Amino acid sequence: MNHTSQTFTRASTSLPLNYEMLREEHEVHVPGELSPVSPMGPTVINIHSKTSVPGHVVWSLFNMVFMNFWCLGFIAFAYSVKSMDRKIVGDVIPAQAYASTAKCLNICTLVLDILMVTAIIICFLIEPAIIHQMVSEMKKYFEGFQ
Repeated sequence: MNHTSQTFTRASTSLPLNYEMLREEHEVHVPGELSPVSPMGPTVINIHSKTSVPGHVVWSLFNMVFMNFWCLGFIAFAYSVKSMDRKIVGDVIPAQAYASTAKCLNICTLVLDILMVTAIIICFLIEPAIIHQMVSEMKKYFEGFQ
């Protein structure tokens, strides 16, 4: 076997080219990067295949059926369904946005419904006292005519 090295020449100049020179010409060095000679550490990429996106469907359904005085329950349920649809398709960011909107609407529905129920209870507690006072005033008024 013959172990001789071959040299190549350029057409314009007569400088010999070997493999090392060709390799250096074709390498791209980006400023600020480590040189390819230095050892590289392992690259770890964590991919979470299942992202938890709560859709709040049960809460929205409850608000839609039982506490729907301002129709916010319907809107919250619609956003919950949109969130679950986006989650099934795999769009995590829109699913989280719809779930967040559904959660805010459910909280608003709950607060408004608690305020309304409290107001109704207060009215039913105060109403007998007001009616009693009105009846006694009417008796006094009509007694003056007799």
